[in-house]
Amino acid sequence: MQPRNNDVFTPSQLNTLARDLLEGSFPAIWVEAELGSVARPASGHLYFTLKDARAQLRAAMFRMKAQYLKFVPREGMRVLVRGKVTLYDARGEYQMVLDHMEEAGEGALRRAFEELKARLEAEGLFDPGRKRPMPAHVQRLAVITSPTGAAVRDVLSVLGRRFPLLEVDLLPTLVQGATAAAQITRLLQAADASGRYDVILLTRGGGSLEDLWAFNDEALARAIAASRTPVVSAVGHETDFSLSDFAADLRAPTPSVAAELLVPDQRDLALRLRRNAARMVQLQRHTLQQAMQRADRALLRLNAQSPQARLDLLRRRQLDLGRRLHAAHNQQQERRAARLRHAAAVLRGHHPQRQMEALRRRLAALGGRPQATLQRLLQRDALRLRGLARSLEAVSPLATVARGYSIVTRADDGALVRRVEQVQPGDALQARVGDGVIDVQVTAVK
Repeated sequence: MQPRNNDVFTPSQLNTLARDLLEGSFPAIWVEAELGSVARPASGHLYFTLKDARAQLRAAMFRMKAQYLKFVPREGMRVLVRGKVTLYDARGEYQMVLDHMEEAGEGALRRAFEELKARLEAEGLFDPGRKRPMPAHVQRLAVITSPTGAAVRDVLSVLGRRFPLLEVDLLPTLVQGATAAAQITRLLQAADASGRYDVILLTRGGGSLEDLWAFNDEALARAIAASRTPVVSAVGHETDFSLSDFAADLRAPTPSVAAELLVPDQRDLALRLRRNAARMVQLQRHTLQQAMQRADRALLRLNAQSPQARLDLLRRRQLDLGRRLHAAHNQQQERRAARLRHAAAVLRGHHPQRQMEALRRRLAALGGRPQATLQRLLQRDALRLRGLARSLEAVSPLATVARGYSIVTRADDGALVRRVEQVQPGDALQARVGDGVIDVQVTAVK
């Protein structure tokens, strides 16, 4: 029986199907084994076998992943690897392509780390919302680390170069070993309780997971989270992560980077100070110019309101009023002179001499008629006057006095005495008779 065309595979097709089946059936898996036939060509890739007492498996780790290994893989070394199962099509070889490899002793620690990290994370211990902000300017820094390690030298070197004014207290401690975690925790709590420091820095250099295990302690992570003082964690290299990194308020990839994050560069500060000083000078100059302008305006107002200025103004007003008064006086004099000229003309028209001349001419024209008429009028008036004189004389008191009577008046006020009750004995009286006045004194009243 001959196979149908669609039942016949080429080696490449079969290998492709087998590869897809393997990659789809196995997700990323962990394998613990012994290294064998280790090869590292110039390309930087790693090729080796994973083996135990009964079997072996080809494996590869490409350069992009192999460059981050913390150890040099050697023949016979036991390792814990993670990767995916696949098939190398060109040779039809079943193999693993790895993305992680560590020494087998770290496997248990890695699993314990992941379990503890997941539990603390579920409690909210690593929640970004509870982390404290870093102070803008750190004045006192506590560095908890080994006094002999490379980390402290890197930190102090960077701090001294960037900001030598910073006060740094080194709190020496073990950074690995069975008692290191407890010692680090006590120092952290004491530094926080002192209230002396603006920031606490936990740091050490790189190492294996076992070397860094003191910074994966649960009590230390909780102490970091409970600290009132901001805590910075810089443990290991950039690819190393510890529980202290997650619990801290700030994680730095290396000790040197931590020092750079904590303090500004003195050169940047000097440049900023120079810029601020220049800006301050500019602002002061601008402020001074504004103040001078205000002073000038105030001086102008003061000069305008000074006694001398007011006197000058009053003097100018006086001169102006004097000119106006002189002009008004001249106008008034001219009007008066005009009125005088007019009055003189009118007066000349009514001068008595002219009127006498007119009357004289009129009299000459009338001739003797006015003289006769005047004579008659004078005679008539003389008769009337004599009649009036007789009548007046008849009623005149003087006429009565002339007939032997007298007129009696009080000497002091000239009041006419008509009745006896107007006088008292001793009063001085005057009696007018026909030819004079007689002073009398009352001796008795009857």
